[in-house]
Amino acid sequence: MKQTKAYRLSFTQKAERIVSEMTLDEKIGLMAGSESVRSSMGGGSYNEKPYLAGGCGRLGVPAMKFCDGPRGCVSGRSTCFPVTAARGATFDPELEERVGEAIGEEIRANGGNFFGGVCLNVPYHPGAGRSQEVYGEEAHHIAKMGAALIRGVQSRNVIACIKHFAFNSMENARFYVNVTADKRTEREIYLYQFKKCVEAGAAAVMSAYNRYGGHFCGSNRYLLRDVLKGEWDFDGFVISDFFFGTHSTARCINAGLDIEMHMRRYYQPVLIKAALKRGKITEEQLDEAATRIVRTLLSFTEDDEADYPASLIACPEHVALAREAAQKSVTLLKNGGLLPLDPNKHRRVALVGDLCDTENIGDHGSSMVRPPYVVTLKQAIETNYPEVKFDFIPTKQTELFSSVIKNADAAIVMCGCAHGDEGEYIFTIGGDRKDLGLKKEELAMVRRVSALNPNTAAVVTGGNAIRVSDFDAGVNALLMAYYPGMEGGNAIADILFGRVNPGGRLPFAIARRDEDYPKINWHAAGQRYGYYHGYQKLDKDGVSPAYPFGFGLSYTSFALSDAALLSIDDEKAAFTVSVTNTGERPGDEVAQLYVGFENSRVDRPVKTLLDFRRVSLAPGETKTVTLTALREDLMYFDEAENRFLDENAPCMAFIGTDERCAGVTGIPFRF
Repeated sequence: MKQTKAYRLSFTQKAERIVSEMTLDEKIGLMAGSESVRSSMGGGSYNEKPYLAGGCGRLGVPAMKFCDGPRGCVSGRSTCFPVTAARGATFDPELEERVGEAIGEEIRANGGNFFGGVCLNVPYHPGAGRSQEVYGEEAHHIAKMGAALIRGVQSRNVIACIKHFAFNSMENARFYVNVTADKRTEREIYLYQFKKCVEAGAAAVMSAYNRYGGHFCGSNRYLLRDVLKGEWDFDGFVISDFFFGTHSTARCINAGLDIEMHMRRYYQPVLIKAALKRGKITEEQLDEAATRIVRTLLSFTEDDEADYPASLIACPEHVALAREAAQKSVTLLKNGGLLPLDPNKHRRVALVGDLCDTENIGDHGSSMVRPPYVVTLKQAIETNYPEVKFDFIPTKQTELFSSVIKNADAAIVMCGCAHGDEGEYIFTIGGDRKDLGLKKEELAMVRRVSALNPNTAAVVTGGNAIRVSDFDAGVNALLMAYYPGMEGGNAIADILFGRVNPGGRLPFAIARRDEDYPKINWHAAGQRYGYYHGYQKLDKDGVSPAYPFGFGLSYTSFALSDAALLSIDDEKAAFTVSVTNTGERPGDEVAQLYVGFENSRVDRPVKTLLDFRRVSLAPGETKTVTLTALREDLMYFDEAENRFLDENAPCMAFIGTDERCAGVTGIPFRF
């Protein structure tokens, strides 16, 4: 791929020469967006066209042209892919890279050159409102999927921006909360995936709204200058989150915030010049910011002759990719034999729940994509399965239609979250979830339908774990559909009726009780993040999940065998495992490598995901999969020495099909 750090650095001398020819006003002109307050946060007009920042026409420096994400290009009428959490459920970096390529093409076709949609914030608690914008709960998994998206987007000469740096996983209190964590938690859990994606070549970083360690992230010198630009030697530029992401002129510039987005508040010329005059900042700092901006923009715009016509926007190929991503994300959690439905057998179906006929593609904040259409489950069955007669029953009318539900050959009930329940918090919609269960009327609906008809399949939507232990015992089948994008209805119907074999795997653990997750106050002025969350906390506490991280069923069966250590050197250990489709349908399995320590000198998780591989198999087919554990990923951060240490302790590798690795024999190894 052309867009690497080394390639961008080759433009340094040219960028420095251009900056040396700039006036002070031209340098300052690079450092802020040029939008108005009317397009500030959310709403129907948000980012309908790329937001411009900087540029210098006199010296041939193009403007930055911002398009938000991450479920597609927010500008225009673009393809709406499944949300990031759903794409995390595919466990398929190759697919995610293709999604990135398509998003990059549509950004270019919409006139943009910047993608603000690589969200890497680990949710400390699954109720975090914007969990849907992240690949899941696991830092290693997030890093691998995020790196794939970056590669895809930047292959189309679109700048990929990773966000929100850092500790931004509380929505209601995001503008004021002060997050604290010990240094080991910071480096191993909450900064890990950012570092990996910087190493993967991300060319821009967006700071977060919240405070970390007492300082707003947009003016946090430790995060931006010491860690990002210092320790990690990041070569790109840093932008603020929009409008409320800056709180000072001098503090932000001193901290290393290069561009204030998406309009000028603290980076107005008069304020920057006043800070210069008083000695609060230096012109050398402005030169550094300008050089980073110019260098990056030149590297993404020079030697780029590719054509990206408007016909690429929501083109058939991209829409088909959105459907494929949705199909590969849907996760089958339970199947008592009902699925797949047979149109010849299940001729009359009760389709229950308002969400069956709702365009439910995710929150309505800055990530909202406006596709040319959205297919609901009701529309998909009407269009694709005309031989199936169904009765659509709204959520609150199950009692009125009890006989219809009871006499149906099968019942499909759809429940879960919509944009008003979680997402970016805007006035009264979205925000964090205090209760991880279904809404009362939906829970009553599912229980009533499953009591009336034993052939009930429940389809759940949402951006993170939803407590299903309230009703899953009563349903015959249970699927997690996340927010599946514009083709979501078709994808879910494809799974329900067996045209596609489900292969999604949970990118988070689903606990039985809300109390099994970390304690959190969504409106707190201060919140401490502990080292353990998600499946690692459940493991450490000895709590069995309802459904473990990495779990998912299929309409076929698989067997893993012959797991072994293939090779080991100073940097990595490679393992192999044979994966066999032992059933009668083609299908996909995800082999997952976890590593635990035998006798570590520090507190360690019971086991940690280090690699995974999705593999497609015909009936009876066997493929050998290689999985790798990097030595650097087994180090721990020593707070006394302020660095990562390699204790070289005995390790145990486990290769299974979910985090619990039931029945798997460990493979001992040591670097």
